[in-house]
Amino acid sequence: MNYDRLKTFIAVAEKKSFSEAAKILYVTQPTITSQVKALEEELNTKLFERTTKKVEMTQSAHILLKYVREIVRLTDSAQKEILQNENTVHGDLSMGCSLTIGEYILPEFLRQFIDSYPLIQISVKIANSSEVVEKLKDQLIDVGLIETPIEDPQIVLEPILEDELILIAAPDYFSTKEVKISLHQLKKIPLIVREKGSGTRAVVDKYLTQNRLSVDDLNVVMELGSTESIKAAVESGLGVSIISKSAIKKEQRLKLLRTYPIDDVSLYRSFYIAFRKDHILKSTTELFLEALRSLIQEKESCNLIHLPTGN
Repeated sequence: MNYDRLKTFIAVAEKKSFSEAAKILYVTQPTITSQVKALEEELNTKLFERTTKKVEMTQSAHILLKYVREIVRLTDSAQKEILQNENTVHGDLSMGCSLTIGEYILPEFLRQFIDSYPLIQISVKIANSSEVVEKLKDQLIDVGLIETPIEDPQIVLEPILEDELILIAAPDYFSTKEVKISLHQLKKIPLIVREKGSGTRAVVDKYLTQNRLSVDDLNVVMELGSTESIKAAVESGLGVSIISKSAIKKEQRLKLLRTYPIDDVSLYRSFYIAFRKDHILKSTTELFLEALRSLIQEKESCNLIHLPTGN
């Protein structure tokens, strides 16, 4: 059986849609229809019942799906082992990164990785953590780097490093040089937050819940979809925000932003590698992850990055 036809069959079976399968595989819907028809002719059976509203798998399709997943897995394993045997360091790598990782942590690492492996073609999609996980499940990317411990039976998470969130404000935002901001004060101060679904927002919501608060209890004046837009708004004096410490190194050096601790609250989170459960990682993906772990260990030994102590 043709490998591409089997991949097409899996996509249609999982998405219950010819059009959605076409989007995932970056082909036209007629191509999907043709691939499925060819597979049905080869097996002399009908695989899908189509109506104007939905696509239903036949009993033959349910039987086939059990075996096709294993066939594809074994095929991917064989290709991977052959590449390793030939010591070939080329190919493609598609990853998804949450915004903080993609904008402030990944670039330095990618520069070193590309210098070491110039023949690997890398594609990076930056989105919030929830969107990265959805792209993984739809097989649009090979691996994800996210900020939120999203629980999903199809996804495996591996913590790689720890990040601290801090309260930021323009240097002259507060009239007095307060050393700490209390939670009571935070409820009154104009606050700019990230959108729902982002890793930063999830951590803030978690710590508020632990202190019997919610975002609704705060004076939220703006909800923005990127750290850069939040920093610009805070620099303009529109309010304060809570963002990753790693995202404001330049602004602190230029004295554009000032940080404030929140009394009795420490905001820490882990960053995670995310990949599909029971999915064979490509050689390029494994090479990338090995290099990433090695760099983190190297920086941790120099006290530049703190690895997570738990989870």
